[in-house]
Amino acid sequence: MKTQTIKDSKDPVWNETFHFRIQNKVKNILEFNVYDEDKLTEDDHLLTVLFDVSKIQLGESVPLTFQLNPKGKEELEVEFTMESSPDVPEKILTNGVLVSREVACLEVQVNGGRRKSVLPERTFTLSVDGSYEEAQNLNLGYWLCPASPAKFHYIKYNQSDLKIELPRRQFCAISRESNESTTVPLNSLPINEKVTITRDKIIDLSVKAKEWTQWLLFKRPKAVDVRLGYGLCSGENNFLQKRKKVVAAALKTILSLGQDLNEHEVPVVAMTTTGAGMRALTALYGTLWGLQRTKLLDCISYMTGSSGTTWTMTKLYEDRNWSNKDLGEIILQARKQAAKSKRSAFSLQKLKSYHKELAQRTIAGYKSSFIDLWGLMIEAMLNEENNHHKLSEQRRAVNKGQNPLPIYLALNVKDNITTKDFREWLEFTPYEVGFPKYGAFVAAENFGSEFYMGHIMKKLPESRICFMQGLWSSVFSKNLLDAWHAADNSEDFWNRWTQDSVTEIDEVPDILEKPHEMPTRMFTPAGGLSNTLRDILTDRPAVSKYNNFLKGLQMHNEYVQHQQFTKWKDTMLDESPNQLKDSTEHLELVDTAFFFDTSCPPLLRPERKVDVILHFNYTGGSQIKPLEQASTYFSAQGIPFPKILLNEEENKNIKECYVFEEANNPEAPIVLYFPLVNDTFQRYIAPGIEPSFETAQTKAIKDCKNPVWNETFCYRIQNHVKNILELMVHDENGCLLDDQPFTVLFDVAKLQLGETICLTFPLDPKIQENLEVEFSLENISVPPENIVTNGVLVVISILLFISF
Repeated sequence: MKTQTIKDSKDPVWNETFHFRIQNKVKNILEFNVYDEDKLTEDDHLLTVLFDVSKIQLGESVPLTFQLNPKGKEELEVEFTMESSPDVPEKILTNGVLVSREVACLEVQVNGGRRKSVLPERTFTLSVDGSYEEAQNLNLGYWLCPASPAKFHYIKYNQSDLKIELPRRQFCAISRESNESTTVPLNSLPINEKVTITRDKIIDLSVKAKEWTQWLLFKRPKAVDVRLGYGLCSGENNFLQKRKKVVAAALKTILSLGQDLNEHEVPVVAMTTTGAGMRALTALYGTLWGLQRTKLLDCISYMTGSSGTTWTMTKLYEDRNWSNKDLGEIILQARKQAAKSKRSAFSLQKLKSYHKELAQRTIAGYKSSFIDLWGLMIEAMLNEENNHHKLSEQRRAVNKGQNPLPIYLALNVKDNITTKDFREWLEFTPYEVGFPKYGAFVAAENFGSEFYMGHIMKKLPESRICFMQGLWSSVFSKNLLDAWHAADNSEDFWNRWTQDSVTEIDEVPDILEKPHEMPTRMFTPAGGLSNTLRDILTDRPAVSKYNNFLKGLQMHNEYVQHQQFTKWKDTMLDESPNQLKDSTEHLELVDTAFFFDTSCPPLLRPERKVDVILHFNYTGGSQIKPLEQASTYFSAQGIPFPKILLNEEENKNIKECYVFEEANNPEAPIVLYFPLVNDTFQRYIAPGIEPSFETAQTKAIKDCKNPVWNETFCYRIQNHVKNILELMVHDENGCLLDDQPFTVLFDVAKLQLGETICLTFPLDPKIQENLEVEFSLENISVPPENIVTNGVLVVISILLFISF
C-alpha cells in the first residue's frame, strides 16, 4: 500500500489510514518504506522502519513516534489500532517456529461477452500476491471456445487481492495506450459461490473461491506434506531400534562381555568425515576398511559426509549389505575408477549427452545450473555408465539396521549475501531432507518438488544421485568474500563497505517489550558504489537451485524464543522474519566447506543422542583448524561439544589420534579425532607391531598367467648403509618345498628422496616375462641416528632392554 506524495515540504503530513488483516500466531513485521519521488529516474529509497505489530494490544489505539534522526530531529508519527476480526478462527498447523495456514482455491473464468462476433485473441494478466501461482496469463480467443479457468491457491484468511489487467480496447472508437486494470478483494468473496465481476458485450469475467480439499466424496482439508517437528521421523526411529541390536552384538564380541547389553546401555557411535575430491574418496574407503578389519564398523550407527566423501558413501549404499562384505574387493573396483583416465568425461559425445539430460531436467521442472553439469561429470569420472540410483533408494541399505545411516550435508545461502552473513544447515538422509533450524522436513523422494504452505503443488521426479553429488561438492560456489575469509579472515573489512545499515531506534512513548517481540529497527540502504561492490564480492559463479519446500510458510510470533531454533540461530538475518522467509522460489545450496569444513552438525541434534563421534579429517592444510572452528561455533551456539585446545608445540607435531571430552558436561559427545597425518603409522604395520625387516611375503596368486598383487610393504632403512632389496619369486607347491625360479637384487640407493618411481624388471626376455614394482622413498620425522663409520663398515647404536 502507498501513501500520496507530499511535495516540497519539510514537515509532510499524510493523514491516511490503511487496514491490514493479520494472524496473531504469525510474526507480523510492518515495514514503513520512505522514498524520495523522482519523475525521470527510479525513486530513491531513503529508509525503512521495521515495527513488530505484536507490541500493540488487542482493543487499544497507540500513537507512536519513531526517532529517525535524533540529531536532525527527524521523526515519523504513526497511530496504531488493533481490533478483533469477526471471522471464524483459522485452523493453523505449527511447530512453534513455522506456521502453515489454511489455503483456499480461487477460480477465475473469462468468456466472450454477448457479442457473437470474431475478435482478435486477447490476453488477460491475472495476479494474486503471495499465492502459489503469483501471476498467470489467460488467453481469450473465439467466443465458441472459452478459455479454461485460471486457478490461484492463496492464504484463505489473508488480505489478498486479485489484480486483473484487461487487454487494450483497440476495437473501441478511442484506443487506450495502457491496459485497464481492476482489483477484487478476496476476503470479500463468499466460499463456493460464483461472483460476476464484469459482464458486457465484450467479456464475461467471474470468480469463485473454494475450499481446498483432497477427496471428492469425503471432503477434508488437504494434508500437509512437510513434516513440522523436531523429533526424528518414524523411519529413522525404526532404524535405530534395529541398529542397536547390531551394535550390542558387536560390542559384546569386541569387549568380551559376559552378558548382553540392555537397550539403554548401547551407546550411539557416529563417524563424521570431511575433505575434498579424490583424496577424501580414497581416504574414506581406507578408513572404513580399517574399521571393518578391527570389527568396529558394526558399532557405528551414523555416518556423515560432505564434499568428496559423499562420492564414496553414495557408491557404497547402492549395495544393501556393503558393510557385511569384504571392503578389500570393493576397494579394488573403486581403485579402477579413481585411477582411470578422466578424458572421456569431457568428450564431445559426453557433452552432447549432458546437454540432452539437462534439457530434460529443465522440462521436468528443475532449475538447471552448472552444478548439475558438474554432477554429470562426477558420474562419468567415477562410473562406467549412468547411475540411476536415487537417495530414497538407500533406505534398502538401512531398513534392517544392517549398515550405518548415511547423512549428507549442504548449506542454504542467499544471493548477494556472504556465507558469514547467512547460511542454514540442510541435512539429507534416505528418509528425509530438511532444516534442523526450522524443524521442517520432506520425504527424500519429494525433495525438488514444488510446495506451497507445506503442500506439494507439483510432484517432480526424484533427482538421480549424481545431481546430489554435484550439490554436496559444489566447488564452484565460492564468492570473493568467502575466499578471503577462508584465507585470512579479512572479510570483516569488506563487509563494512557492502552491508546495509541496520540500527535499533526508539519509539515514544517507550513500549515495554516482551521476550518474543522484536526491537524497532531502521534500515538504511547502501549507496550505489557499495551496491556495486557487494554485487562483485558476493556473486557466486554457480549454485545448485532446488524448489523451496518452505515456500509460503510463515514464522511463528514467538519463534525467536524457541529452544531448538535458537541453537541454530547464528546470523543477523535470523531476527528479520520478513527476509528470513521471503517466499523465495528456490533454495540456493552450496558445499559446507564454504563456512567450515565439517559434516558433524546433524550429529549434534539432541534427538539423535550421539555419545561418541569418530571424526576423520581428510582436508589439506591445517589439520586442527576445521575442528577448532567447529568447536568455537558450537560453543557460541550453546550446543554441547568438547573444547579443542592444543598448545603451539602440539600444533606443530600433530599425532594420529586425539580424544576430546567434557567431563563436566555429560551431554557433550566424546570426540575421537583422526587428522590426516603420517607419524607413527610409517613405523608400524599394525597398532604396536613393527614390520619385519628380514622377510615380508605377498599372498599367493593361483592359476594366473599375469598375476597382480597390489600389495604395499614398508621398510625403514639407514641411508648410510648399503641396502639391497631382494625380490624373490616362488612357485608355490602344496606338498613340496616351493620352487624359486629367480631372485631380483635391487640397490635402494638408486632412489631419490621424495621420489615415487615405477620400475619394470625383465625376468625372461624370451617369453616376455616382467616384474613391475613401484618404489617410494620418504623421510621420516625421527631424531638423527648416531653412527660410527670408516667409509667401509658402519656401527649403529643398539638399545638394550632388560626386564626382571
